[in-house]
Amino acid sequence: MAHQVQYFNHKDGEYVPASKEYTEKGQTSRKWEEFVVKVVKVVLLFFPTLIMEWYKILLGKKKSVKGQIALVTGGGNGLGRALCLRLAKEGCHVAVADIDVIAAERTAAEIRRLGLKSAAFKVDVGEQRSVEQLRIDVETALGPVDILVNNAGLLAMLSLSEGTTEDVQRIIDVNFTSHIWTIRAFKDGMMERRRGHIVAVSSTFGIVPFGRTVCYSATKFGVRGLMEGLNEEFYMNGYEKDIFVTCVYPGFVATRKEFMEYLEQIGCRAPIHTPDEVADVAINAVLRNRCEIITSPLYMQIMIKLNALFPNELTRLMLGLFVDKVPQLTVREEEEEE
Repeated sequence: MAHQVQYFNHKDGEYVPASKEYTEKGQTSRKWEEFVVKVVKVVLLFFPTLIMEWYKILLGKKKSVKGQIALVTGGGNGLGRALCLRLAKEGCHVAVADIDVIAAERTAAEIRRLGLKSAAFKVDVGEQRSVEQLRIDVETALGPVDILVNNAGLLAMLSLSEGTTEDVQRIIDVNFTSHIWTIRAFKDGMMERRRGHIVAVSSTFGIVPFGRTVCYSATKFGVRGLMEGLNEEFYMNGYEKDIFVTCVYPGFVATRKEFMEYLEQIGCRAPIHTPDEVADVAINAVLRNRCEIITSPLYMQIMIKLNALFPNELTRLMLGLFVDKVPQLTVREEEEEE
């Protein structure tokens, strides 16, 4: 790690450019015979591997999580509450973490009435120290966490031109950076026990961006990259059969009243799901160790997946199928002034 210090402790004039010998050496030192063997291996195993993986995803036996400890951030209300109750249905004991501790207590009480252990914890997921204290509190009260569900988030319908500097930083801290803090807090224990599952709630806006949610979309794209990278890191470190990751991409979920009013304002015709419906799809994906799941209907999943292949004008044309009117920024600014 010593050679990486320069990236964290910059000093003027210390940059040393790489010489051409490195690229020339890389070109001439490749063993093409080995590469050809690997290509043949990929060709021969491509379809058998694809069929086997899809069989496990769609028809494979679900794993049991009965008796495991699950932690859900933002578990007091909405989708977080639904995820807590769905995990309890599978026999999990649930730590309900939320900045709204009153709501967290209500959810925990519901779970205890089902005959399972549950406790509420106050946490500000955007603060690293608060997250570290959460780990200590949860492990003391319930035990080591087996399933970490990063659900907490701010649904900020803001253009990049809107909001204060503090607003923008808060969106980033809660929606993205918090995932790093919680994963760092709990993954070492999972690695020691060689058992765990990390779940992140992203958004379809983390696959297909929307121009009135620039900061929100950026954080959800970040969560997507974090989870895909984390999955590969577990594989490289030999934990691919012990620790699993699942990134959940919900579409529109009927949670906050003001969000539903906004969708009505823009004439949204996209499917809107209840928190219970999304939680059911998400936890079923966890039980099958799926790396990702889009909770929208199949036709929407196909459109979302194909989005990267479409030119911008076609994507915007298709947006008109689901949205009547997107407010112009100047109009929104005038409304705020009134």
